[in-house]
Amino acid sequence: MKIKQIDNGLKGVITVPGDKSVSHRAVMFGALAKGTTHITGFLMGEDCLSTIDCFRKMGVKIDVSDKEVVVHGVGMHGLKCPNEQLYTGNSGTTTRLLCGILAGQDFDVTMTGDASIQKRPMKRVITPLSQMGAKIDGVDGNYCPLTLHGANNKLTGITYELPVASAQIKSAVLLAGLYAEGQTTVIEPACSRDHTERMLRALGADVKSEGRTIVLTPPEDLTAKNVAVPADISSAAFFLVAGAIIPNSEITIKNVGVNPTRTGILDVLKAMGADITESNFRDEVEPTCDLTVKSSKLKGTVIGGEVIPRLIDELPVLAVAAAFAEGQTIIKDAEELKVKESNRIAAMVCELSKAGADVKETDDGMIINGGNKLSGASFETYNDHRIAMSMAICALGCEGESEILNPEVVAISYPDFFDTLKKLGGV
Repeated sequence: MKIKQIDNGLKGVITVPGDKSVSHRAVMFGALAKGTTHITGFLMGEDCLSTIDCFRKMGVKIDVSDKEVVVHGVGMHGLKCPNEQLYTGNSGTTTRLLCGILAGQDFDVTMTGDASIQKRPMKRVITPLSQMGAKIDGVDGNYCPLTLHGANNKLTGITYELPVASAQIKSAVLLAGLYAEGQTTVIEPACSRDHTERMLRALGADVKSEGRTIVLTPPEDLTAKNVAVPADISSAAFFLVAGAIIPNSEITIKNVGVNPTRTGILDVLKAMGADITESNFRDEVEPTCDLTVKSSKLKGTVIGGEVIPRLIDELPVLAVAAAFAEGQTIIKDAEELKVKESNRIAAMVCELSKAGADVKETDDGMIINGGNKLSGASFETYNDHRIAMSMAICALGCEGESEILNPEVVAISYPDFFDTLKKLGGV
């Protein structure tokens, strides 16, 4: 994919795909509920399609059309033993949340994913689930393929303090808690995205949150509820940064999910001086609004501490924003970036350096001295959708022409990314 520097700005009104986290959960929880769940705004990306495939293999009827996804729920105890391994593709959310669900089933099942998933640590969910009574075997006790031995399992609720703020770990424990005897309590070191808690409550589960403590009392069953998936703020983030760093730009993004546990990207960009306005607020299971960004003079900032779990997926594109900002930006407390689809710290440092950015890797993040003129280059994507899209945004501001290698990897979360960029005048 060839991308040239933009001279006359990015302009337009766009929609971005449905929220990936909400799409995953709508299928999972719809499958476990009694009744039929109609999902609109579903993200038709490869990760979410992997979730659909796994539940179909466990006997759940799921209809997919251009307008909606319809999940015919089987109830909490209606999943069937699959005839083959469950394949989760590149999806860490599918893999880790399924661990919690499968820990409570009465059958044995093996789950694996692609080469990236087979390198991503799973001990972080195996440890608490084992404390609840689950029996899980993995490669070196940490990696896929994982085999969950459900026959004759009896799970017991526990109180678990998360070692890191992670919605995936929290969700795995809470989902196992649906099948456990007694209450399950999760204590977070910092608040992570709370889509699981919100959706479980909407389906009738007793989930109480107070500060960083979440307590689930297992229900008899869940009751289906239709889900309108908001636009994904993680996908909107690329255009928020593009609109801010490219002169003469004005972009409006419609119906974006602004769950407070996900809006760290807005807080940081505004702290850097970005001109972002919010309008047309709506609040159902998930709050949404329209976001408008205009060209801005950004300045460096410090990104770390409790905001990190609220923008962990947006850090690659924030590194791009920092490269175009005046002054120094420090990203810290972000060790989690090393175990995503790629080592996103090393990847962004390498690729931004190719363009001439002054960027240095640290143990838990990076230091970026912004303001250098950046030049086009041939950018690697590391088979990582967020690296690919981040470097595409970077290329818009680089002098000359850039090349994005393996651009099709964006299909994992945003199949039409380059079409949207073209609509705004960016390709």
